[in-house]
Amino acid sequence: MPEAASAQAARAAIGDSEFDRDTALVPRAPGVYDIDLSAGWTIITAVNGGYLLAVLGRALADALPHADPFTISAHYLTASQPGPAVVRTDVVRTGRTLSTGQASLFQYDDQGREVERIRVLASYGDLDALPDDVRTTAVPPAFPPMDQCFGPQDGPAPVSGSSAIADRLMIKIDPATLGWAVGAPSGKGEMRAWFGLADGRDADPLSLLLAVDALPPTAFELGLKGWVPTVELTVHVRSRPAPGPLRVSITTRNLAGGFLEEDAEVWDSSDRLVAQSRQLARVRLG
Repeated sequence: MPEAASAQAARAAIGDSEFDRDTALVPRAPGVYDIDLSAGWTIITAVNGGYLLAVLGRALADALPHADPFTISAHYLTASQPGPAVVRTDVVRTGRTLSTGQASLFQYDDQGREVERIRVLASYGDLDALPDDVRTTAVPPAFPPMDQCFGPQDGPAPVSGSSAIADRLMIKIDPATLGWAVGAPSGKGEMRAWFGLADGRDADPLSLLLAVDALPPTAFELGLKGWVPTVELTVHVRSRPAPGPLRVSITTRNLAGGFLEEDAEVWDSSDRLVAQSRQLARVRLG
């Protein structure tokens, strides 16, 4: 078999990849689901917020009559840890083209009491039913080809267990936003990268919820270090992505009072803007 054909055959399919297995939920009762949050999507010990949003997004796709997230807003209340969790959903409204629901993810403390980790409100529809009429002034981000960008595997070996999520992602960062990695941050709140899943699975609406929160924080290019926990994250899914790698561009325009915003755009291989997001995050100053 030719090498290219062999590589293509090895690619994971949507529905049969590590991402799909690790976001799969077990129904317990109508609208209630159990899941074991995987340690494979952690940064240090905290579970990545985009992975958590995809878990809740999958639960709502099952609970609502429409399958595709159009807009989903999440408030991160407490840090999630790998291990058992329960997701509870509630159908708020159903209509012909849109349905709205809310969901919360809970874990248990040392005394066995439920602790709410994240709460979301979302509207779902059918992306394939949308009219193919695009009128936009947005343009895809300009950065180098993938072979001129750099990922975690191109740098020093990370501390064991420091970022398990990096092994599950294909990230190639634009060198212009990589100064922080060599001790020379640009001072600009920008981060740009090619993005995909390491097993080759193509993107779909649920994995876009991961893509907007998977790059290193823009705070690194502002010269800040340490964890940048998300307080609130809103994602708009605009189109079903075409096969192939995504391009993610994130910018921060304002850091004040120990908080910053990150505005993300996700573009697919056909140069279509397929997702947008804004999040508010806390930063450690000094």
